[in-house]
Amino acid sequence: MTIQDKRKTIPISSGCPSSLQATDQQDPQGKSWHVRYLVSVGLGATIWGMAYAGIHPATQWLVHDLFGMAPDSPLGQSLAFFLYDTVKIFLLLVMMVYIIAWLRAALSLEKIRNFLVGRGRAAGYFMGSGFGAVTPFCSCSSIPLFLGFTTARIPVGVSMAFLITSPIINEIAIVLLWELLGWKFTLVYLLIGMLAGVLGGFLMDMVHAERWLQPFLRKAQERLPAVKTIPIHATATVIKPGLRQRHTFAWHETRDIVMRVWLWIIIGVAIGAVLHGYVPETWLSHYLGKGEWWTVPFSVMVGIPLYANVTAIIPVMQSLLQKGLPVGTTLAFCMSAVAASLPEILMLKQVMKAKLLCLFLCYLLFIFTLTGWLLNLCGRWVL
Repeated sequence: MTIQDKRKTIPISSGCPSSLQATDQQDPQGKSWHVRYLVSVGLGATIWGMAYAGIHPATQWLVHDLFGMAPDSPLGQSLAFFLYDTVKIFLLLVMMVYIIAWLRAALSLEKIRNFLVGRGRAAGYFMGSGFGAVTPFCSCSSIPLFLGFTTARIPVGVSMAFLITSPIINEIAIVLLWELLGWKFTLVYLLIGMLAGVLGGFLMDMVHAERWLQPFLRKAQERLPAVKTIPIHATATVIKPGLRQRHTFAWHETRDIVMRVWLWIIIGVAIGAVLHGYVPETWLSHYLGKGEWWTVPFSVMVGIPLYANVTAIIPVMQSLLQKGLPVGTTLAFCMSAVAASLPEILMLKQVMKAKLLCLFLCYLLFIFTLTGWLLNLCGRWVL
């Protein structure tokens, strides 16, 4: 971005890298390119929406009708899970990274960061956690937004608050919990999910977790110039990057990130699919239903590698409670299963260094274990 007056041109910071700081006004064919771009965006968004809506029916037809696999068979469940989640995550990854990168080039990220800082870091944690609560993403699907927030230099604590809360809470889960387990349990679940994100964000900023991001993310952050205070004359005009420059930046950013993580997405979802199809629910109630103190941290450690969506885990939660599993142990297991997963860990390994990933997992183990112990002591007041 530049500031022009009658005497000179002064470079200033913006959300767009300096290599893209040009305008479409310099392109004599800019108007026709704009029309083609907008038509392409509309067509692409339509195709994306149709593809996203068709993932589930297409997966069911392919696995159960074409291949003839029974819906309740372990192999059928695993294959359907793998195809559905792989396509869904790639669609979300491409869309979210492109949109956030486009906004990075179009908006003043300094204003966004100042907005968060100006309201206090605690408010930022609640905003990140609240945004996570209203987005219907699983643990792996939340990673594209986390990547976008991080590359946009949103404070890592705010990004982490979103990453923790997003898979735990969504509006469908709240409705199902209310119907199946009552308003008390729903309220406790909602408060714990939000609190886990807020405290996690505070912890990450307290230890300056941004230093443990992978180098490619640090480089993406460094492409945004530091904020500078430059006097602007009354006759000055601000030249912002045009559509072509925003698209160029967003396209390269999307391509770089997808090429870096695509293999780990496939490997991670494949492992999650095997766990989803072949780990029986009865095993949990048999070994964790006795209520000893160690069953809570053990249930969290068992839940973390599993891969489950919060909407899908709620019926399992109801079943475990009906089979006699203590409420704290049940909640600790189910929250750990949706807040983290082995596929997510493999993907996060590409964006976090080992220290940050270990801290993230240890925090989840601690917060869910503590929650489980407390609820096992006062569970009769929840149900």
